[in-house]
Amino acid sequence: MKQDIKSRADIERMVNTFYDKVRQDDMIGFIFNDIAKVNWEKHLPVMYDFWENIVFLTNKYIGNPMSVHIHLNEQVPFTKEHFQRWLQLFTGTVDELFEGKKADIVKEKAAGIAAIMETKITSPFKIVR
Repeated sequence: MKQDIKSRADIERMVNTFYDKVRQDDMIGFIFNDIAKVNWEKHLPVMYDFWENIVFLTNKYIGNPMSVHIHLNEQVPFTKEHFQRWLQLFTGTVDELFEGKKADIVKEKAAGIAAIMETKITSPFKIVR
């Protein structure tokens, strides 16, 4: 039986495992590697704070992910399939590593984030900066 997410170390393991998959993914990896050219040393701690805040309500995360993704969408138009793949990799990672109430919360939040971003970014009525 897998354990639930219990600590920052668990969050870091989840995020690192997820982004290892993303970087190698044929469908969305290029967005991170070639378009965004993510600086992983800076990005990963931000993602640790983001997901730790979601799970443990730490208030450590500061940022505006929507504006970053809108900017990236201007360079490479995102599709519904991109968001589905992101969510598939994310929930698959959580399921691979954990089970329990916190793991379920993370998956539910990820689904909501993907849906909101997809709607706001790909909608013909999207928000204009």
